[in-house]
Amino acid sequence: MSPAAQSGRLASVADLQRVATFLDAQAAEAGAARNTILAYGRDLRDFLSFLNERGLTLQGMVRDDIEDYLARCDALGLSRATRARRLSSIRQLCRFALDEGWRNDDPAIRISGPGRVQRLPRTLSQTEVTALLDAAATLEPGETNRARTVCAMELLYATGMRVSELVSLPIDSCRGRPRLLLIRGKGGRERMVPLTRPAQRALDCWIAARDAAGPDTPLGRLVRGAGGRWLFPARGAAGHMTRQGLHALLGRIAVAAGLPPDRVTPHVIRHAFATHLLDGGADLRSIQMLLGHADLGTTEIYTHVLDQRMRDLVLKHHPLADGD
Repeated sequence: MSPAAQSGRLASVADLQRVATFLDAQAAEAGAARNTILAYGRDLRDFLSFLNERGLTLQGMVRDDIEDYLARCDALGLSRATRARRLSSIRQLCRFALDEGWRNDDPAIRISGPGRVQRLPRTLSQTEVTALLDAAATLEPGETNRARTVCAMELLYATGMRVSELVSLPIDSCRGRPRLLLIRGKGGRERMVPLTRPAQRALDCWIAARDAAGPDTPLGRLVRGAGGRWLFPARGAAGHMTRQGLHALLGRIAVAAGLPPDRVTPHVIRHAFATHLLDGGADLRSIQMLLGHADLGTTEIYTHVLDQRMRDLVLKHHPLADGD
């Protein structure tokens, strides 16, 4: 191996260590969520690979190198949202490098990104949500399985929780028929969300079935083992229901309700929760707190959903809508 190649290889290892330090700092100091850290890691590994191909390092790169990388991402057909996210990851790393003294400048500070195409969130009508709740009550064989399915569905719609928040709910926070549920969200931020009466009843029913599971039953063994601390225990390293497991469950509920399964995801139900609240007169600040959004601007997207609904209503029903 030539000295130049050896030097490039060593530089790549050093850069990987710098990225690892950055990710550790984001997790420890900024309180970034696990999925955010994973996304940063994927984006930055791809960027380091690009730099390494050119014999460049994080310390030696300049603004043109970052812009060349973004141009290549565009040429590869990556979406505008993906390119914007990758630039954001690079910006965060460059800012960190400047703060840590790895660099004496920030080459990404004046790079304008591709921006994001604002897409209205997919949602469900109240009639469709009712159909899903009805289907959940009849989907699974056995009262215990039905109780679990109804509880998961009721909690999703009653609280607007993220999928990761729902599957990792500790059982101790759910006992005693609480009127408010404490949810730990992104970055460890906590919020209180009120429960509807149907959600309270569904929670009571599932906890009773969970507690009554015999020690020789699959559920009983989970409750008495590693899954004992979770509301929805399951086999696996985490001890609770996985995100994939909940997605699959919602897909089966959707089919039973006569809806396309790709239209029914935890995030779509979260959007339905927010949209239906806004439609019913709730203010944006309250919805922001219930959803756990750090920025009110994130919540404002739901006003556009209602604006679109109003436009569709006028265009469909106004007597002069088809006139010239």
